[in-house]
Amino acid sequence: MHIENRLIGNNSAPFIIAEMSGNHNQSLERALEIVEAAAKTGAHALKIQTYTPDTMTLDLDEREFHISDPNSLWAGTSLYKLYGEAYTPWEWHKPIFERARELGIIPFSTPFDDTAVDLLESLDVACYKIASFENTDLPLIRRVAATGKPMIISTGMASIAELDDTVRAAREAGCKDLILLKCTSTYPATADNTNILTIPHMRELFDCQVGLSDHSMGVGVSVASVALGATVIEKHFTLNRADGGVDSTFSMEPAEMAQLVLETERAWQALGKVSYGATEAEKKSLQFRRSLYIVKDLKTGDVLTKDNVRAIRPGLGLPTKYLEQVLGRTVKQDVLRGTGLNWQLIS
Repeated sequence: MHIENRLIGNNSAPFIIAEMSGNHNQSLERALEIVEAAAKTGAHALKIQTYTPDTMTLDLDEREFHISDPNSLWAGTSLYKLYGEAYTPWEWHKPIFERARELGIIPFSTPFDDTAVDLLESLDVACYKIASFENTDLPLIRRVAATGKPMIISTGMASIAELDDTVRAAREAGCKDLILLKCTSTYPATADNTNILTIPHMRELFDCQVGLSDHSMGVGVSVASVALGATVIEKHFTLNRADGGVDSTFSMEPAEMAQLVLETERAWQALGKVSYGATEAEKKSLQFRRSLYIVKDLKTGDVLTKDNVRAIRPGLGLPTKYLEQVLGRTVKQDVLRGTGLNWQLIS
């Protein structure tokens, strides 16, 4: 499948998505700087999120609307206030998309309701992302699928049964190009809670492209996922974690994103194919294998012994497996020390 002109699949390097999320810190200037920094890293796409606090939740700071978990990055605030701090104003979408396109990076977004889809359609968005927390919102999934654009769906928290409902809903509503992202919906996620062995299982189960939405620190988990067949990698991205912001703690800085692009492509290249024997690049190295060599000057009729025949480098003599067969036999001519043994020398 393709997203714009970018091939997604095993025959192409992984599709790398830099997720801006709320790291613009309510500054359009910073948002555009993030776009430029993402493009410089070699990332293939820049993703934002399309919602307002009112399309996400209610303006309440009590009960379940208050984030009381002391271990949460956002403890002590309300959902409404958090989304007010993190959302990307809708009037910013056009300049962000335009700047990304100028720089050759694909802009797209995660919508959270019908009005967001309408806005993104007006901007001719290339594809859509469904967040983990919305992967069971079947009406939203059907609305996005009806656009006919490729869909990327994060699978965090979803059971197989829930994913089956989600995939069926998307396909029945018109989605032809589907990517599922293995995701652990904790922030940050730990490597031991990522379970990327799910990737090949998910690909076989749902017959679609599968990638990783990675909230862990560093590049290790993402690189490992490529070895398991991940064709898309999404990572949160910021200019500098020290600048703060709602997602900065688990976001990559530019140098790290550039490393992610480089190392995931290397991992993809390393997959290659099932191969035994010397590759074309290795053929010159065959001469440095061990082989049988005459290690003392010999006269015609001298007997070959372990004292005058040894397995050494380079590999231009007989293979070492013939050592027992040649011992005790004689040479047919004078032989200088350092001559590779061959059958023509042996009587």
